Amino acid sequence: MKKYISEFIGTFVLVVFACGTAAVSGPKVLNGMFMPAYFATAFAFGLSIVAMAYSIGNVSGCHVNPAVSLGVFLSGRMSGRDFIGYVIAQFLGAIIGAAVLFSLIGTTGNLGSNGLYLNDVGASLTIEIILTFVFVLAVLGVTSKAENNVVAGLVIGLSLTLVHLLGIYFTGTSVNPARSFGPAILCGDPATLSCVWVFVVGPFVGGALAAYVYHFISE
Repeated sequence: MKKYISEFIGTFVLVVFACGTAAVSGPKVLNGMFMPAYFATAFAFGLSIVAMAYSIGNVSGCHVNPAVSLGVFLSGRMSGRDFIGYVIAQFLGAIIGAAVLFSLIGTTGNLGSNGLYLNDVGASLTIEIILTFVFVLAVLGVTSKAENNVVAGLVIGLSLTLVHLLGIYFTGTSVNPARSFGPAILCGDPATLSCVWVFVVGPFVGGALAAYVYHFISE
């Protein structure tokens, strides 16, 4: 139960601080130029993970992401029971985090929700699969050896920042089903709700692919 509570807290913090930054920081691109908010959002996600990794990482591993948990589960590093418990805790943390954001800023910036790239489902799904694959592959790699524990949180946080630096332009970057689901539900925007499945399915597929590829290249 302590692990599940830790995952709830970690995902709550990610949504409040990172999605909150995305929601209130204004336009990401203006007249073809990247704005400071673009980088602020990318680093808010990365720094949230760094902070949580060194806070709850020794309790739950600080997945705070169902796609990461799926990758860890498929790699044989956690039980099915824990996988289910983690995913439930993560989604609840994201929903409550989004509710807190809603109470503070209303529906400003759609609470940092994700959106389709050029209204193209296929392109958006492909982008999310690729981004999540890279992120989860980095997580599985850096956590595969105990001697990496000291730097693992920093590496994972920087990896999340990396995928955001590219992905924000396209979809806002999900790579995390819970992070997308919570804000989408609370903002209540019909367009956002209609495509939230892309940001649930895409990361799960990317996480599964990362697990299988890592198993292949590391054996």
